[in-house]
Amino acid sequence: MAYELAPLPYAYNALEPHIDEATMKRTTTSITRPTSPTSTPPSTSTPELAAKSPEDLIRHLSAIPEDIRKIVQNNGGGHVNHSMFWQIMKPAGGGDPSGAIAAQIKADFGDFESFKKLFNETTAKQFGSGWGWLVLQAGKLKIVTTANQDSPLSEGLFPILGNDVWEHAYYLKYNNRRPDYLAAWWNVVNWDEINKRFATAHGK
Repeated sequence: MAYELAPLPYAYNALEPHIDEATMKRTTTSITRPTSPTSTPPSTSTPELAAKSPEDLIRHLSAIPEDIRKIVQNNGGGHVNHSMFWQIMKPAGGGDPSGAIAAQIKADFGDFESFKKLFNETTAKQFGSGWGWLVLQAGKLKIVTTANQDSPLSEGLFPILGNDVWEHAYYLKYNNRRPDYLAAWWNVVNWDEINKRFATAHGK
């Protein structure tokens, strides 16, 4: 089968003015494509792989046949990353975090502003296309980046939140001002969803 991204949980223009409608339409169009091993030539596809979820494929890349591994890593990673990304944003979002994630941010970074500053600085420095992530490692929050559509799942880490710093995510509105995009993005963050992902990370 081919995996399809779920529809956006809000209208294309719902995150204005921070993320524009044109960017949302362009990004969803570029990412919505078959991402299963069965989209590769039949000789390289297997029913066993086709039965796995995109997340499981990305978690266990070493189990993917080498001739299709990069395809799965790129297309499957794009599917998994963006499925998360669109869920952790919402109209009229942002503000300070609440609940368990707020307490953990305070414990590990001192306060939210210090965390946000470090996240933005770290992610802005990601060379080329990629992502900035917040993960839980050994009981503490950690900020990491990955190139292209790589996911922390491949490193045994569960992404609690992540921000897309491919140019398609910001160039139409912010041109080459990646730091401006990163700063604006916090205005659409869905802390309720991030708290759910934080709880999931604790269960891993």
